[in-house]
Amino acid sequence: MKKLSALILLFSAFSGGLSAQTETKLYEPGTKAQLVAKQFSFTEGPAVDKKGNVYFTDQPNNKIWKYDTDGKLSVFMDSAGRSNGMYFDKKGNLITCADADNQLWSISPKGKVTVLLKDYEGHKFNGPNDVWVRPDGGIYITDPYYQRDYWTRKQPDLDGQKLYYLAKGKAPAVIVNDQFVKPNGIIGTPDGKYLYVADIGDNKTYRFDINKDGSLTNRKLFIAMGCDGMTIDRLGNIYMCGQGVTIVNPQGEKIGHIDIDEPWTANICFGGKDMDTLFITASKAVYTFKMNVKGVN
Repeated sequence: MKKLSALILLFSAFSGGLSAQTETKLYEPGTKAQLVAKQFSFTEGPAVDKKGNVYFTDQPNNKIWKYDTDGKLSVFMDSAGRSNGMYFDKKGNLITCADADNQLWSISPKGKVTVLLKDYEGHKFNGPNDVWVRPDGGIYITDPYYQRDYWTRKQPDLDGQKLYYLAKGKAPAVIVNDQFVKPNGIIGTPDGKYLYVADIGDNKTYRFDINKDGSLTNRKLFIAMGCDGMTIDRLGNIYMCGQGVTIVNPQGEKIGHIDIDEPWTANICFGGKDMDTLFITASKAVYTFKMNVKGVN
């Protein structure tokens, strides 16, 4: 028993040391964000497909762009519904928050649009902002209100700014949490157990347990910091956008920061052939940042 206990202690010490070492070596010292292009009006919504190609939006210009694994930029879709946050489902459809008419879209690989949601109980959404697709195909959507200059309305049609869930193949959406000032960034764990939601209006980010039916329980303050878009790596670290990119470990502790020389860093995902490159949308530009850890999206 003593020998076994010693081995357990040795393994625990090694595991703890590895974890601590990994946290300090997520990327090589001196790594800088690399500018890909600066030809846009405001970039948002990066999402990665199975091959590592990244799709992102230039929302004011109403386009979805593709940045492939060879570094080539091309327009994937014009008249893209003023898409904002995006995420791929397992079938390769691009799920987008189509802000032009406050809808949720599914865009096939060939560019065919299917409207998944157009309202909640007959009322127009505030403006679906960010989205995460859980492993079984269920979809979570944040719905803050940001007045757009291309809208004719001047006030929300709904009471409050909430978090919604759309079960796979089952409309309508349901409210799964309404205790936010202004929910924004969202990401879940690849096992479908936990959901992180940033309340940018209250400068807080929460973690929820995800139930099988899509409902959420055990709401906990993850960190007293809000953000715009988010992503997650294979170690469970959360990457939070705003003034650059703040890296937070699974315990809610800040462990790193990536400086981006732009007024605002809006959103982020992992991409590339090896899924070890951060793709960052920031104001009028897009950047990449090489990591020593891979993403899970």
